[in-house]
Amino acid sequence: MTRALRLVLLAVLVAAMAYPLAWMIAVSVQTAEGPSLRNYAEVWNSGPFTRYFVNSFVVAAVVLVGNIVCCTMAGYAFARFRIRGGKFLFLLVLSTIMLPKQVILVPLYILMQKAGLIDTYWALTLPFLVDPFNIFLIRQYVSTLPPDCEEAARIDGAGEFTILFRVVFPMLKPVLAVVAIHTCLTNWNSFLFPFILTHSASMRTLPVGLAMLSQGAHSIDWGHLMAGAVISALPVVAAFLVFQRRIIGGLTAGISK
Repeated sequence: MTRALRLVLLAVLVAAMAYPLAWMIAVSVQTAEGPSLRNYAEVWNSGPFTRYFVNSFVVAAVVLVGNIVCCTMAGYAFARFRIRGGKFLFLLVLSTIMLPKQVILVPLYILMQKAGLIDTYWALTLPFLVDPFNIFLIRQYVSTLPPDCEEAARIDGAGEFTILFRVVFPMLKPVLAVVAIHTCLTNWNSFLFPFILTHSASMRTLPVGLAMLSQGAHSIDWGHLMAGAVISALPVVAAFLVFQRRIIGGLTAGISK
């Protein structure tokens, strides 16, 4: 394949992927008076939308911290400690990745209801503080790291938690960037669970709020809906642009293991 043909194919692929975003932005600025940013101002100044944005940010931040801490400990344990049944436990964790999230929806709702956590931040965060895919990523990355620094710290009398968070943790920046963007994307765009586990406007997240915002009396208000979608996408796009090098490094690390 010649260089020119590869460039043409690449341009076609980029255009195909960029078209939905361009269409969304074009629709978001359309008003009866012509192109304008009025839709953005009206969406942002609506009281519920601001609350939706805050709820999504709080939920994503809490779940992100939980995944970084819990998945780092689990991934490190699977990579470094040799315990009886360790491989079976790791395979069990991997098997949960293949389990559709919708399967746990009804049991999770019943559990949250019996615990009295429906329509609270607890229901939106507690079930998602650990992601098996993140455990897998961190375990694979830790397996590629030489254990020399850990052994030196252990000889100096450092405990396992000290070794993990002061020696190993700083070396995990590339894979933690992947964990961060994966966790933020998953929770920021999650619709089904927040929709089922909340019932008041004050606890809705952005995807649920946008679905409610799109429902007009007789038709969908595409201008305001697309403006809200653009606003909700900006934090994710900004995060990817900031961490894209670390994301690529984290994804390619450990592929030989």
